[in-house]
Amino acid sequence: MQIFVRTMKVHTVLLLSSMLLFTNACEDDDHDGHEGHTDAEGFILEDESGNEVYREFEGAMSGSITLSVGETLELSVHFLDHDGEEIEHDDDHDEDESSLDISENNTSIATVVPEEHEGTGDDHHGKAIEVTGVSAGSTNFKLRLMHDGHADYTSTNNVPITVN
Repeated sequence: MQIFVRTMKVHTVLLLSSMLLFTNACEDDDHDGHEGHTDAEGFILEDESGNEVYREFEGAMSGSITLSVGETLELSVHFLDHDGEEIEHDDDHDEDESSLDISENNTSIATVVPEEHEGTGDDHHGKAIEVTGVSAGSTNFKLRLMHDGHADYTSTNNVPITVN
């Protein structure tokens, strides 16, 4: 009888361990492979002319946003993959599944508002932000790409803004 109980304990531990590993692997696969989730390593902010204003990739950043009091800039947001290339959206992708969230911004210096990007040609869909200078000074903001109540991507650095 003791051998039977010991054998059952060993089998039970192995079974539970296998189930735990399998469950965790499936959860990771579901998130990474789930349609609508974005596996980004960075992003680019571009002005209406297509000029890169700011870039963050794997924690490294370059550029900043500079504008005057009362000026408004519309910047398109392009997320980058592991190779630093823009993540292309397929035509079947529902843009309503994800949204931009702005935080850590001093709105007395500049307001940063996420909006849907309405473009044509190569920029036929995507995300954008609108930055408006309120008063002279410096501030910054954190950018998050939200999906189903959680962030698929959060900027590593705060994006700097200078208002003249």
